Amino acid sequence: MFSIILFEPEIPPNTGNIIRLCANTGTQLNLVEPFGFELDEPRLKRAGLDYREFADVRVHASLDECLAKLENPRVFALSTRGGTNYAAAEFREGDAFLFGPETRGLPQEILDALPPEQRLRLPMQSGSRSLNLSNCAAVMIYEAWRQMEFHGGA
Repeated sequence: MFSIILFEPEIPPNTGNIIRLCANTGTQLNLVEPFGFELDEPRLKRAGLDYREFADVRVHASLDECLAKLENPRVFALSTRGGTNYAAAEFREGDAFLFGPETRGLPQEILDALPPEQRLRLPMQSGSRSLNLSNCAAVMIYEAWRQMEFHGGA
């Protein structure tokens, strides 16, 4: 249905929470190296609980490799520097949602490579820095899935 791409994730519990999100929504999770943790780290496992076996998780050496293996999907990057409100975007099956490292976000060159309408942001109060990565991923996947009328959900 959809794919989440975590570019160089740094915090194990966020990735664990996103594994659980993906298992429960039928979303494929793609992790782009390097990581700020080991995939067998206890905090990752604890956050993901026993959902790892139910999630489609793939590891890639680079973003280019990831996108090629996904057959070059339409990519929406989430960033505090995005100019388009996520609620204004129209999603379709096969879309991929790209998130950057928790402490620094996506590199500007990655954002610049996407059309402005695919550089999304989640609204926040003025003066706020950022939202938690796993929360952002959940908002995006559920909005995209809602637009698909929760096809396949119970």
